[in-house]
Amino acid sequence: MVKLTKIYTRGGDGGLTSLSDGSRVAKDDLRVAAYGDVDELNAVIGLARQHADGAVDGMLARIQHDLFDLGADLATPIIDEPKYPPLRIVEAQVERLEQEIDRLGTALSTLNSFVLPGGTTLAAHLHLGRTVARRAERVVTTLAHEAEINPAALRYLNRLSDHLFQLARHANVDGAADILWVPGTNC
Repeated sequence: MVKLTKIYTRGGDGGLTSLSDGSRVAKDDLRVAAYGDVDELNAVIGLARQHADGAVDGMLARIQHDLFDLGADLATPIIDEPKYPPLRIVEAQVERLEQEIDRLGTALSTLNSFVLPGGTTLAAHLHLGRTVARRAERVVTTLAHEAEINPAALRYLNRLSDHLFQLARHANVDGAADILWVPGTNC
């Protein structure tokens, strides 16, 4: 566990921040942007949880913990022979999302159009989370062009956006309350 004894350090007042390995980078560094988007996603999931209960709340709680793992993963550059073993997203976390996506999908109605974000309050929050997950995925993809990253981290974000989509449809009475796109409605 992490023990925080002081919230501010003044270490970032000059526009630099520390990665988990102690190296210093600019606060607008792509790596910092990547784990910042993951942090924002975690906050959106926290909002969604205010409208969730039971198994859905349990899934979202696990996802929030995974997102902290993902943030730690992204904040730790990959190096040979690290002093301490870094926390990394593992395939089991990706596989759990896939299993939950498949389970949720068995009860969902067939889609005949794209789904507009909305419906129930929970579904709307989950759709927002889905879009933030996609943004985080884009930033992590860009980071992967510049630095070595854990490939499971990118797979996790890709599956998570699909998971949040399925979960939003589940929150919309298994798709019955989905708001479907009608092309050309306002032409």
